[in-house]
Amino acid sequence: MHYAELDKAWAELTAPGAPFEIVEVEVGGVPIKAFRNAPPNVRALWLSTAAFAQRDYLVYGDERITYAQAHALVASIANWLMAQGVKPGDRVAIAMRNYPEWMLIYWACACIGVAVVGMNAWWTAPEIAYGLKDAAPMVLFADAERIARIREQPDMLGDTLLVGVRTDDLPAGARAWAEVASCGGSLPDVAVDPDDDLCIFYTSGTTGFPKGAQLTHRSSINNLMNMGFSGQVQALATQRATGQAPPETPPIPSTLVTTPLFHVTANNCGAYATTAAGGKMVLMYRWDAGEALKLIERERCTSAGGVPVMARELINHPDFSRYDTSSLQSVGGGGAQLQPDLVAKIDQAVATARPNTGYGMTETSGIITAIAGDFFVDKPASCGRAMPTFDVRIVGEDGQALPPGERGELWVKGASVIKGYINRPDATAESITDGWLHTGDVAYLDEDGFIYLVDRKKDMVLRGGENIYCAEVESALHGHEAVAECSVFGVPDPRLGEEVGAAVVLRPGERLSAESLREHCASLIARHKIPRYIWVRQDPLPRNANGKFLKRELRETLKLEEAT
Repeated sequence: MHYAELDKAWAELTAPGAPFEIVEVEVGGVPIKAFRNAPPNVRALWLSTAAFAQRDYLVYGDERITYAQAHALVASIANWLMAQGVKPGDRVAIAMRNYPEWMLIYWACACIGVAVVGMNAWWTAPEIAYGLKDAAPMVLFADAERIARIREQPDMLGDTLLVGVRTDDLPAGARAWAEVASCGGSLPDVAVDPDDDLCIFYTSGTTGFPKGAQLTHRSSINNLMNMGFSGQVQALATQRATGQAPPETPPIPSTLVTTPLFHVTANNCGAYATTAAGGKMVLMYRWDAGEALKLIERERCTSAGGVPVMARELINHPDFSRYDTSSLQSVGGGGAQLQPDLVAKIDQAVATARPNTGYGMTETSGIITAIAGDFFVDKPASCGRAMPTFDVRIVGEDGQALPPGERGELWVKGASVIKGYINRPDATAESITDGWLHTGDVAYLDEDGFIYLVDRKKDMVLRGGENIYCAEVESALHGHEAVAECSVFGVPDPRLGEEVGAAVVLRPGERLSAESLREHCASLIARHKIPRYIWVRQDPLPRNANGKFLKRELRETLKLEEAT
C-alpha cells in the first residue's frame, strides 16, 4: 500500500508555507494545533461563496435556489433578526426538517455572530421544552410538525418569538416566514470573533438530559479544512503511487443530503464542504433509497453520504442497476462505523465511486479521522488517521498514554474541539481535561498511525448514527409507577447497527405489557429512543459488588425471541 507516499504527502501539505500549514495557537489558555490559512470565521466563508452567484445551491423537490438568491435571502433573514432586537451573542433556534430554510437561517445567524440552536426534529414536546429552557433562544423557527408539538405545551415558548416555516397555521403571536424573507437589505456588517459560539448542537446526556455542545467559528472552520486536507492528501499519495492523475477539472460537487442538518454529519461536514466549493445540496424530505437513486440520476450527484445503513440500502436496492449512478465519486458517510464488508461492496457496486468514511463527534465539530479509496479498502476495519489539527492519546485506566497496539480510551486535542456545554460546567470538566476531549471510545493505533475503534466506554446505544444514552431511556422507563428497576443496552441490528433493548422488573403485584411501556415512553422521549426489545423479568437484575447492573452479562443471557 501507499503509506510511505501518504507520509510524504502529509508532511508536504502541512509544512510551513503549504496550503494546510499547521501552527500552534492558544485558545482559553490551552495551546492547540490549527490551520494557519483558515478563514477567520464562518461569515468569511459564506461571503466567499458570492462568486458562485449563478450556480444552483439548494434543491428541494421542484424548488431551486441559486447562490445569488441564497445570499439575498441570508441578508434578509439577518436584517429581520436584528430588527427584532437579536444581537451578536444571542441564540436563535431551528426546529424543522431539512428544508432549504434551515441552511439559509444558519448562514444568516453565523454572519451576524448569533449562535444557532439546532433542535432535534424527533424531539417530543417535553424535549423541545427542555431545549428552549436550556438554550433560551430569542427566536425559534419551526415547521408545522414541530409547531404541533409546541401546541401541546404552549407555555414552553416563554419570551421566545416563534416563526412558522412552510405553514399557514400559525399560533397566536407567531410570525410568518414570508415576513422574514421579504425584509430585504444588504448583509449587516458585524465583527465575529473566531471563538464566538457558532451553534449549539444537542447530544444525549448521561443523566437523562441532553447537553448543548458549543461549536465555535474556529472549531467548525478547522473541521472544514480537515476535510479538504483529507481529500487532497489521500488523492496525492494515491496519484504518486499509481501514476494515475486526477481529472484536470474536477466536477462541481452535487451532494445528496440524507441525514438531519441538526447533526454535524450533514451540517459541518456535508453542507460546509459542498458550500465552500460552490456545489449543490440536494435535500430529501425523508430517507428513501429508491427516491435517493432518482435524485442521484437527476441531479448528477457526486457524493451520497449518511449513516452506513443508507449506503447499504442504496447499493442493495432492487432498482439500483436501473439508474445512472455514474456521477458518483464517493459513497459512505459517518455517524457510525462502516462495516468491513460494506467497504468492499461499495467499491464493487459503483464503478465510478470509492468508499469513504469519517469518524467524529458533535464535540469535535465533525471529523477526527477520515479514510477513503485504496486506504479504506486496504484497512476496512480502520476509521483512518487523525487529522492534522489533532493531537491524539490512547489512555489507560491509570490515565497514562499507551503505546501503539494497546487498547485504551481515545483522547484528542485540537482546534475542532468544542468550547464546552452550555449551563453544564460539570459535564464540561468531566469531558475535557486541559483541552483533551475524552471521546468515550476505546481504540488502538496501528504501526501506520491508523485508528481502530473496538468498544465504547460510554453507556450508549448507537442506532443508525444517533447517540442514545441508556440513562435517558432508563429515566423515562422509571417514570412509570409500575417499574421497580430497569437496565437499557444496545442489541446488535444488521440494518441500524444497534437497537435499544430494555430489561424491566415490575413492582410486586404489578402487571404491565411492553406496549404499555412504549406508549408511556412516547410521551417523554423521541421515537427512535423507545426500546424495540423489552424483557419483563420476575427476578432482580444482576449487579456487581458496587450495586451496578451487569449489562454485558444481562445482554448475553437474554434471548431476542423472548423479548416483547
